Amino acid sequence: MMDILEEAKDVLHQEAQGIEKLIPTLNQNFVNAVNMIMKSKGRVIVTGMGKSGHIARKVSATLSSTGTPSIFLHPAEAIHGDLGMVTSDDVVLAFSNSGETVEILNILPSLKRIGAKLITVVGNHNSTLAKHADIILDASVEKEACPLGLAPTTSTTAALALGDALAVVLLTQHHFTKEQFGIFHPGGALGKKLLLTVDDVMHKGQDNPVVSEDSIVQDALFLMTEKGLGAVSVVDEDGKLVGLVTDGDVRRGLETGSNFLQWPVDAMMTKNPRVIANHKLATEALHIMEKNQPRPITVLPVVDKDDKVVGMIHITDLLRQGVV
Repeated sequence: MMDILEEAKDVLHQEAQGIEKLIPTLNQNFVNAVNMIMKSKGRVIVTGMGKSGHIARKVSATLSSTGTPSIFLHPAEAIHGDLGMVTSDDVVLAFSNSGETVEILNILPSLKRIGAKLITVVGNHNSTLAKHADIILDASVEKEACPLGLAPTTSTTAALALGDALAVVLLTQHHFTKEQFGIFHPGGALGKKLLLTVDDVMHKGQDNPVVSEDSIVQDALFLMTEKGLGAVSVVDEDGKLVGLVTDGDVRRGLETGSNFLQWPVDAMMTKNPRVIANHKLATEALHIMEKNQPRPITVLPVVDKDDKVVGMIHITDLLRQGVV
């Protein structure tokens, strides 16, 4: 077992070293590559064959999701018509450790004729691909983690890391925001966290528990039980919030031993409760609930731009939507 673990650790160590050794090789070429892509009116066309192709696909996906429009071009398919997706406004980012990948070399004449710029990520500066590139990004490694020195391991890890560095720097240069990231990821929990507003998840209309300020506690309790949110908003004649009655307030009323159900709601309600505007992000509502002092709260009345009560949001609504 120890031999297995030691070998695994050695692989990770070698690949980590491969990435670390890229750092001192970064130079003006990397800056020029970033500037070339930033000035481009087209997309980044990422290409690679075999294992480098898998890396190229991932880098293209990362670029696209972080504000740099990109597509993957399979070099073998390119020579059979897919080169039609490349324009003179595009920048081609080609991955090849050897720099002698035949499928990529075969499309170089067409890329030059189209007028697309070429950035290459290679492990061999003297390769054919490097000689025809506008900009060369050095992804060379001393050796592969594979004991045979054959399977692309350290080289692909280094190429991927360099591609990630390019994507992240471009993200920063584009001033790409969390909200924009969420737009490109609407299907998952991340998209929900970034894009859902309070209005999207709150209880509104007939589901919004509201009583007038001239009501009694009994009215508030009946409505609280009917709506099942554990609270009711108390509003004035203009529909503006004046207080909040919660099930906790009712429990404390029980402890008085008096006929508290006949009390006016303003004798029991919390005045000036925490609220949130309906246009705010759902994550902000969760933050208010969790950070409330002296103890967290589970409900928030929701108000519009005129401070009128338009809904109520419960912490379970946020959790069901994946806002965590």
